[in-house]
Amino acid sequence: MALNLEGKKAVVSEVAQIVANAQTMAVAEYRGVGVSALTTLRKNARAQGVHIQVLKNTLARRAIEGTSFESLSAELTGPLIYGISEDAVAAAKVLNDFAKTNDKLILKAGVYNGKLLDQAGIKALASIPSREELLSKLAYVMKAPVAGMARALAAVAAQKSEAA
Repeated sequence: MALNLEGKKAVVSEVAQIVANAQTMAVAEYRGVGVSALTTLRKNARAQGVHIQVLKNTLARRAIEGTSFESLSAELTGPLIYGISEDAVAAAKVLNDFAKTNDKLILKAGVYNGKLLDQAGIKALASIPSREELLSKLAYVMKAPVAGMARALAAVAAQKSEAA
């Protein structure tokens, strides 16, 4: 069903608000992907905090006009699904992971930190660990010396108790 002018303005303002808070936008061509597969993609994206939407490209161009994502305008051709996230890698990761299992979804382009990324750039961005993964690795690294010191002290205490 076609949108009237007011509906189009509402869509553009809604997407512009989402884009205003975003760090990353990734787009993929979804030609031939079934509805059930897209529903699964949306469910996975929602769990990761990624906004997934199919938009008319002209409305998307208007929504990103004047933002750091404006360089993406030239790439907006064909049937595209848009992934937008506040997390730096989440949108790229969600679309890339889905593209691995569904060969009809083709990563096309994206923007991170104001820089236009091609398909290889999106895949590289998706391979970066998420914030939560990095924090858990940091916690492990910080915990390791303390645990080692505790083991050493326990060994010394055990050695002294044997000597006594």
